[in-house]
Parts: sequence; C-alpha cells; structure tokens
Amino acid sequence: MKVLLIGSGGREHALAWKIAQSPRLTQLFAAPGNPGIADHATLVTLDVENHDAVIAFTKENAIDFVIVGPEAPLVAGLADDLHAAGIATFGPSKAAAQLEGSKGFTKDLCARYDIPTGAYQRFRSAEPAKAYVREQGAPIVIKADGLAAGKGVTVAMTEAEALSAIDDCFDGAFGAAGAEVVVEAFLDGEEASFFCLSDGKTALALATAQDHKRVGDGDTGPNTGGMGAYSPAPVMTPDMVERTMKEIIEPTIKGMAKDGNPFSGVFFAGLMITKKGPELIEYNVRFGDPECQVLMMRLKSDLLPILYATATGTLDQVTAEWRDDAALTVVLASKGYPASYEKNTPIAHIPDAREDAKVFHAGTALKDGKLVATGGRVLNVTAFGATVTEAQSRAYAMAAEVKWDNGFSRSDIGWQAVAREKAR
Repeated sequence: MKVLLIGSGGREHALAWKIAQSPRLTQLFAAPGNPGIADHATLVTLDVENHDAVIAFTKENAIDFVIVGPEAPLVAGLADDLHAAGIATFGPSKAAAQLEGSKGFTKDLCARYDIPTGAYQRFRSAEPAKAYVREQGAPIVIKADGLAAGKGVTVAMTEAEALSAIDDCFDGAFGAAGAEVVVEAFLDGEEASFFCLSDGKTALALATAQDHKRVGDGDTGPNTGGMGAYSPAPVMTPDMVERTMKEIIEPTIKGMAKDGNPFSGVFFAGLMITKKGPELIEYNVRFGDPECQVLMMRLKSDLLPILYATATGTLDQVTAEWRDDAALTVVLASKGYPASYEKNTPIAHIPDAREDAKVFHAGTALKDGKLVATGGRVLNVTAFGATVTEAQSRAYAMAAEVKWDNGFSRSDIGWQAVAREKAR
C-alpha cells in the first residue's frame, strides 16, 4: 500500500515511525514532514492548502491511502476533496471536523444529545460575555471558538483574569478563532485524554493518556500545546472507560450521524473526571500531540490496517492490542515558549533510538546540512517502562543526552501517576 501522510510535527513523526513498521506498506510519503520523519518516509514539498495539488500528487504517484495528521487541513475540508477524487482518506469531513473547529458547535451538540459537559454560553461581542462572567464568578473558563493551536483557552481563577481573556479574544490575539467566545463552567477534577476510532457506525476504543498543558513544573504558568504526556492514565479505570464510551462517545457518533455529519476518524476526547463521572471538556478530531507519541509506543498492533478500516467503513473487522507497559514523553521546547522564542537555534546532538526510548522530531529543520530548532515544541523524548516512574526515569535520562543550548523542559511530567505509584 502506498501512503501519503500529511503533517510535520511530533505526532506525524510518531505516526510515520509506526506506519513504517507495517508489512502492508510499500512506500510512505510525507508532506511536508521533518528531518525525523525523513528516516521513515520520502519527504514531499506540497502546499497542503492547495487541495488540487495534493490530489494531483496522489494520482501521479498512485497513492492508495492518505492520512491527515493535523486539524487545520481537516477543518479546511481536505478529506472531503480527497474522497470526492476517489482517494481513501483517514480523517473527518469538514462538517464533522467542526467538533474541533468550533467549540460552540461541540457544546451545542452536547446540549442536544445530553452529553455531560460544563454549562456554557456563546458570545460574539465582549460586553455580554463580561456580564455573564460577572454573573457567574470565578473560576471560569474562556475559550476562543476556533482553532488557536492549543493556546485559545484560559482557565481563569479570578474574575479579572477572565475579563482580560475575553478582551484578548475580541482584540484579535487569536485571529479569526477569537471572533466568537465560549464561556463555560470550571470543572473540578482530574483531566484525562481518551482516544477512540469511528467509521461513522462502529467505535473502537484505543487508549488513554494524560497531558501536561501548562508550561511550568507543578502545572503552573500559561497553557501550551502540551509539555509532555504519559499513557495509560490511571484515573481512566475500566469503569470510567466504559462510562466514557456510553455517555460521551456513542451519543456523539449517533448525534453526528443524525445531524447529517457522520464522523470518520479519531475522537480525541479531553475529559475531566469529576465526582459525577466523566465530563467532556472538548473534542479534537486528530491524534493528540504529544499524546500520539506515547500511544504509538504502546500499540502492539499494525497501525496501517486499523486506520484504513476506519477510512473505509470496516472498523468492525479490526482490533487493537496494547502493551501493558507505560510510556511517557517529555517535550523539549525553545526557551521563551509559549511566548516569543528564537528560531533556527542549533541542535548539536540527539541520542540514537534504543529499545526502550526514542526521540521524535516536532519542530526541526535542516539548514545548510545542520539540524536546527524551528518551532516552539521541538523534540519529544519518549520512553517505555513497567511503571510510569520507570518510563519517566528513562525519558529524562535520554533527554539529558540531547545537546541543544536553547531548549528547556518541565522536570515533573507524569507527577500525578508517579505519586500514585509511590503511595502504593
């Protein structure tokens, strides 16, 4: 099978690494890819926003299957255009991708189909939103409605912080994504990520993970795209997974189909495990980043036929097996991230992959033959272990071998799980 993978981040490096292991793969292309992905795929210079160019490439190279990694091309309707051209594609339609493309769309869906989530209101101007905040009080959550690269959410612990976040959105801090704002109730509990495939009819639960969104140790500082993750998430017990499927995922699949937007792809459900049970914080319509890195390390099964079954409506014919081991990834980011940071800083050394650990490239490029950091989140050092504590130790040991003067990381990824393990 000839495959084209769309994307250039750590998520796509993890997908490429896993897909490359498939005996069903004959050739893997990646557009635009990164230097790490180049170890597994032929990199292609393609303007992914030019859907006609992507289709032309697939036809010219007899591509059997396209896998879309990031959310922006999905929200822009790339999967629709590929499907219309007769090309099997992993990823939801533009209409279904609204689950991530519009926070308000998802909240309205939850309201229609009794999916547990925080109370909310949608606003198109600042003053009514501020009046609602003053009425509700803090803590409260302010979200830019559209895609904001993981940075459009403020968990405001004070009323002043909430009002400032509303001004940021409507003053253009997140561009068009902030033209509408969702203000929602603060949910108290422990966050977890749950991943599930759907072909529009069948659901296949994958695995759980826990992400660390805030930039600083102890979950302090501003939100980021994610500073690290581990899998599985201990808070997601078998009972909690079953409830998530029955109360959140299955009603979403049925509701989307009923509304004329059948969902094919991966549900990435951001959950808050509250005293009442699982509640939906938000949906993403692609694999998480950096959660995908730990999921791919734990997946025993061949990924390629599972994704192809999802795209072709035959998900009921496949299963997914997982390692019992834990996996943990530490993000090395550019100093200054998530605010402004220097680009094109040299990375002098990345340790080779070993049996229990690997470095995935997220924001790197080759300049004059030398590896440089081009993004905010640059490398994902990922390791296995019999426990989260062991995986954490291996990941940080490998991270210490990276030679990159402009990099930094949190020192406590996995702290909640490690504390649980120590308490046993």
